Amino acid sequence: MVPGQSTEDLGQQNQTMRAGEDEESSRGSRRRHLRKLPAAAGCGTFTFLSSAVAAISGLLMGYELGLISGALLQMSSILALSCKEQEIVVSSLLFGALFASLTGGFLIDRFGRRLAIIIASSLLVLGSLILLPYESYGIFIVGRTAIGISISLSSIATCVYIAEIAPQHRRGLLVSLNELMIVIGILFAYISNYAFAHVSHGWKYMFGLVIPLGALQAIAMYFLPPSPRFLVMKNNDEAAKKVLERLRETSDATKELTVIKSSLKDEHQYSFLDLFRSKNNMRARMLVGLTLVFFVQTTGQPNILFYASTVLKSVGFQSNEAASLASTGVGVVKVVSTVPATVFVDQVGSKTFLCIGSSVMAVSLVTMGLVNRNIYVNFTNVCRSQSPEDFFLQRPGNLTGVTNGSLKDLFASMASPERLSFDVQRSPDVARTGELNRTALAGGKSTTGSYMESGEVPVVLKWLSLASLLVYVAAFSIGLGPRTISSVKPVHCQVSLAYHLVQAFI
Repeated sequence: MVPGQSTEDLGQQNQTMRAGEDEESSRGSRRRHLRKLPAAAGCGTFTFLSSAVAAISGLLMGYELGLISGALLQMSSILALSCKEQEIVVSSLLFGALFASLTGGFLIDRFGRRLAIIIASSLLVLGSLILLPYESYGIFIVGRTAIGISISLSSIATCVYIAEIAPQHRRGLLVSLNELMIVIGILFAYISNYAFAHVSHGWKYMFGLVIPLGALQAIAMYFLPPSPRFLVMKNNDEAAKKVLERLRETSDATKELTVIKSSLKDEHQYSFLDLFRSKNNMRARMLVGLTLVFFVQTTGQPNILFYASTVLKSVGFQSNEAASLASTGVGVVKVVSTVPATVFVDQVGSKTFLCIGSSVMAVSLVTMGLVNRNIYVNFTNVCRSQSPEDFFLQRPGNLTGVTNGSLKDLFASMASPERLSFDVQRSPDVARTGELNRTALAGGKSTTGSYMESGEVPVVLKWLSLASLLVYVAAFSIGLGPRTISSVKPVHCQVSLAYHLVQAFI
């Protein structure tokens, strides 16, 4: 009995060992298959290259968004811009973006995603060229509006183009490439602001740096293939199949072409009114996405991008160079915080990032408010970098028949109660400061930044304010960054267009 049982046990052990070897061999085969899957699925070099070229739009967009922060410091002096004129200069970009958001969806469906990117890049080059030879407030508004149209149109077309040329299992990663390029563009803009802060008419160099890159993208996009989904929409199935075979590096893309056709048929079942109905949970998905877009705007992040240098200058970073250098930290923090948020959002979850980011944002904003409560800021002078006398001296043709003595008398008379009534209406402290400014002005002294020049801003408060701002920017990039919003955005074309439309209105 014992020898028989030993033989039987030995046979079972051998059978178990063979089964284990077969399983290990099967696992090794599956691992080798998974390693080959990305190449087989078509995420090859050409697909990545096409996505990278299209993502240059994100770099240009981020650069233009962050550029005005430093350029405004120089332009307000050179063009002698009032506070209201500076606000219009900043808003002109948004007016152009609003127009493109209203018409961009139609353009990319009518003329194609690739052509829309080419047009957007060309328009950005044209808008930048308009700004360089002239120093005119009106011309500047026209140029910035053209740039706003460009970056809004490219932001719509680029995301759609990358999503439609990317394989499904790499789509999120490649679309995130565009979002990463946006924050890198913002960082480059702040670096440019600091590099040209001490250069005469440095803002022209800032705006001119994007011209070669925009032209290069327009030329490169001409040689890239159109979106296969767009070709199918235009009933050009044969051309779409050839593009897919080139992108996927395969000889047969019939299966994916069939999937595209099927998805287009499903998409045509939806109308614009379905966005407000419970069909396939469309209404809830749209409301979640638009609510997040609303909070992106109302939390003040766009204002930080546009006025970072101005805000930092108001809390103690007195010179243009110091304010621009401090704002560079904003760009660095955005890049550093966006990378892990983009990489780990699928593992951790968008909701978790949103809750963490929003909580940290709330704490940092409360801290920033408490710190700035102890820092007096003359709100009239925040958007002025020079005294009224300096403004007057830089305007051509204004010195005829005016002596040095009469010039002081003239500006003393300009400081009338009507011009400074805003200060009087706000608070007694502000009114008292305005009276001190008028007294100093009558004596021929520069009043702008008199509070800052007196050294009354403690160093601790200045750096604590900057630290709170950087924490706020990092928390925003993690919680309410573009990757988080895009993860809840519905995939249907009509919903995507509504997303961009409402974002522009907000």
